[in-house]
Amino acid sequence: MSQPHTDTPSTSSDTAVGSTMTPLERRASASLALIFALRMLGLFLVLPVFALEAAKYPGGQDAALVGLAMGLYGLTQAVFQLPLGLASDRWGRKRVIVAGLAVFALGSLVAALADSLLGLMVGRALQGAGAVSAAVTALMADLTRDSVRTKAMALVGASIGLMFALALVLSPLLAAWGGLPGIFGLTFALTLAGIAVVLWVVPPEPVRHADAPRGKASELWQHPDLLRLNAGVFLLHTVQMAMWVAVPALLVSAGLAKDVHWKLYLPAVVLSFVAMGGLFALERRGRLRAALLGSIGLILVVQIGLGAVAQAVLPASLALLGGLMFLFFVGFNALEASQPSLVSRMAPAALRGAALGAYNTLQSLGLFAGGFLGGVLAKLGGMPALFTATAALMLLWLLITWPLQPIGRAPRH
Repeated sequence: MSQPHTDTPSTSSDTAVGSTMTPLERRASASLALIFALRMLGLFLVLPVFALEAAKYPGGQDAALVGLAMGLYGLTQAVFQLPLGLASDRWGRKRVIVAGLAVFALGSLVAALADSLLGLMVGRALQGAGAVSAAVTALMADLTRDSVRTKAMALVGASIGLMFALALVLSPLLAAWGGLPGIFGLTFALTLAGIAVVLWVVPPEPVRHADAPRGKASELWQHPDLLRLNAGVFLLHTVQMAMWVAVPALLVSAGLAKDVHWKLYLPAVVLSFVAMGGLFALERRGRLRAALLGSIGLILVVQIGLGAVAQAVLPASLALLGGLMFLFFVGFNALEASQPSLVSRMAPAALRGAALGAYNTLQSLGLFAGGFLGGVLAKLGGMPALFTATAALMLLWLLITWPLQPIGRAPRH
């Protein structure tokens, strides 16, 4: 499929040598990562305290409804990722991002004003309907060259990881101060700040001419490697959510109180970003496939290690668990940076938003499936059964990804 004729902000810098970002690429990457950070901080702040705080609302004594209220975000996000990705291909990235953030802000406001569990459920569903991840990553792909795109995606992953660690520290403090209304109110304010960043900080998006070719979403099924990447992100987030059902209990059994788990997570996350330099080195040498398979293998080793701790084959020491968390975040962050970068390269230009929409849809479904699977397995078979299943899923992913042939960096025009 031919490339649409566009005047992109990065065209003038295509003569830049190697993998060094231009000033415009740095601005685009940092501002779009900031949008992710502002949005994800609001989401992460509510997760550690939602179940406890929701019990204070009328209807909050029903654990199943509380779980549904928590998970509705992932379900509605999965529904809207692909349509909003397609919309960004047709009507422009920024329009869709601003509209999606506005819906997310509305959902945050509804949840902040809610006086019942039903109100919280409506707010969470609206938050998920503002599914802008595909449009944001597609815009980042539009504004960066292939040679620096993995770096740009890594910046997004770093921002999300840091927001997760920050949320673990701030969430109990904010819940004690203002409860769920205070947290959702802060999320509303952060989302408005994200809209301001889109309008006044993010560089202009490429011009889309009316005669530019338009693809059909059905064409995405004709790309086996895109399907492998979609399966990969589903399995990655299924495993991530499932393992988090059990990891906090392992940390408590090792002697770390639940309100200070961030003291283990934060160093593991920060050090994993330092280790990510190895991914960029392998990409520069044309060995991205080895980096992908190695990262999947690393998370497989982590699941086996956690299973051994759960079965008392290995001691439940903080040093061992901290090391396993570090290895997990190294593999997780490498995959979070490289996989969407590959999707943006492999997808037809006219379907980039749709391809990233499908990718993010599978990511959202993985989050939902992982939480459900982890809860069921932990209840029926305990932590050993849970980690046996996550290890099996990682092995399946390794087999699915083995034939993948990452494409090289696109030639400059």
